[in-house]
Amino acid sequence: MDRLIALGVFGAPQGVRGEIRVKAYTADPNAVAAYGALTDATGTRRFVLKVVRALRDDMVVARVEGVTMREAAAALTGVELFARRAQLPPPDAEEFYYDDLVGLEAVTPEGVALGRVAAIVNHGAGDVLEIAPAAGGETLLLPFTRQVAPEIDFAGGRIVIKPPLEIDGEPSP
Repeated sequence: MDRLIALGVFGAPQGVRGEIRVKAYTADPNAVAAYGALTDATGTRRFVLKVVRALRDDMVVARVEGVTMREAAAALTGVELFARRAQLPPPDAEEFYYDDLVGLEAVTPEGVALGRVAAIVNHGAGDVLEIAPAAGGETLLLPFTRQVAPEIDFAGGRIVIKPPLEIDGEPSP
């Protein structure tokens, strides 16, 4: 529960008083500042944000505690912002954070082990489960849909996978 969850990334400075653009990964971009102190990927740098205003759909302009000049804001460009998993509110019933899927054992409905969930990615065409086989080798990429992943059992540490009949022209595993 102490994993780091990406919430956004610093963009370019906005103006000369140290304000900076933040591309938010949160459903509500203004919420990027609602989780308390954020950190960088190493967990060593601490950032307290105050959203000043919305800029566009997924971007806000923010003030960062201790940053008062454009040069200091520019030095943050490209730094990703993370919250610790414990900082996020608990999900509602029947909801979960994608990050909570990482590490679950992927099994078929018959109980055959496929590997472990390594990541959930989205390159624009929908969410994709990346499953790393236990024996190593190429990861299995499957659409993250109710048909392919009909059951998630957090208590049991597993996700049931029904691979599509065909993957990239090859028979399913």
